[in-house]
This record gives sequence, C-alpha cells and structure tokens, in this order.
Amino acid sequence: MAQQVATNITWHAGQITREDRQRSLGQKGATLWFTGLSGSGKSTIAVALEKALMQRGKHAYCLDGDNIRHGLNKNLGFSAADREENIRRIGEVAKLFADAGMIATTSFISPYRADRDAVRALHAAANLPFVEVFVDCPIEVAEQRDPKGLYKKARAGEIRGFTGIDDPYEPPEHPELRVRTDQLSVEDSVQAVLKLLDERGIFTV
Repeated sequence: MAQQVATNITWHAGQITREDRQRSLGQKGATLWFTGLSGSGKSTIAVALEKALMQRGKHAYCLDGDNIRHGLNKNLGFSAADREENIRRIGEVAKLFADAGMIATTSFISPYRADRDAVRALHAAANLPFVEVFVDCPIEVAEQRDPKGLYKKARAGEIRGFTGIDDPYEPPEHPELRVRTDQLSVEDSVQAVLKLLDERGIFTV
C-alpha cells in the first residue's frame, strides 16, 4: 500500500452526505471488481452490465484496464510494482465512484490476490460494497479467443511478464460471484451479476 507523502493536509468534509447522494440517485453505490485472465470476457461482461444497468435506470460507469492505462495510469508498465500501483489507483477511483452513489464496474486482470484484497479492505474501511466477480475461463479457451493477439505475442517472446504465460494469476479464493465464461453466455453472466446486486439491496435505498 502506498505511503502518505504529502504533509500539512487536512480532510475537508462536504455538506452532502453519502445518504443524500444515494437518495438522489435511488440506489446505493458499489464497486464490482471483475478479475480474470486476458480474454476471459471481463470487459465484455462489464460493458454489457453497464448497459443493462442504465436500461434499468441505474447509474453506472465502466472502468476498463486498457482505457485507464491510456490516461490516469499511462506512466505504469507491467512489472509487479507497477501492477500493484495500477490496482491501488483504480481502487481509489472506484471507491470515489461508489461513494458518489455510482455503480462502478471495473475490468482488470489484477492478477495478484494481495492487490485485490487491498482494494477490498479500502472499501470495507469506508463501509462501501465491494463485489469481486471472478470471470473464470480456462487459459486454453482464453488463448483460443485471443481477441488482442496478446497470447500469440507472449508465446513468441514478444511480450514478457504476460499473465498466465510467464507471470502468475492468483484466482480469488472467496469471490462474491464466479462466472464460467466457457459455459455461460454474456447475457447469462450479466443476469447472474444483476441477481446478486438485487439480492444485496444495491438497487434500493
């Protein structure tokens, strides 16, 4: 976890509470953390879920791994330290979205369990819902899909430190939801997430 470097700073509380925002939006804020191998279907499900939530009149925003690396995290690579900082930053951003009453869907490989657990702890400390969704897909299937051609490059030695090839992926031990995308359609996966959110009261204030 990053250390506090800035000094002489004070937290400034606003006049609008979290409950005020939730009542205004008619929903609770939450972070849905999609994790899984490249090609497992994380982004596809997260984007489809965002659309399904909006069709229900809910406020959601999708934070995608590649998109974030085009801006906020453009100065980070794929070393273990950079991956940790990548997840730390997006965890903080997702927390802000959730605190604002939004449903943040995040799509990141986030291969290391400790990094995901740190984001979970961040949300727990703020009393914000954190839902870890393990997008479970055998690497053989993900590699067959290879939508970005990354596995092919990794196998050819053109990419180093690629998750699942020469860098590990540590699957969640106790995710709130596990979807087998080699067995379920995108629509079925989205419906499973919506059902879980409904059961957890995210859609009501």
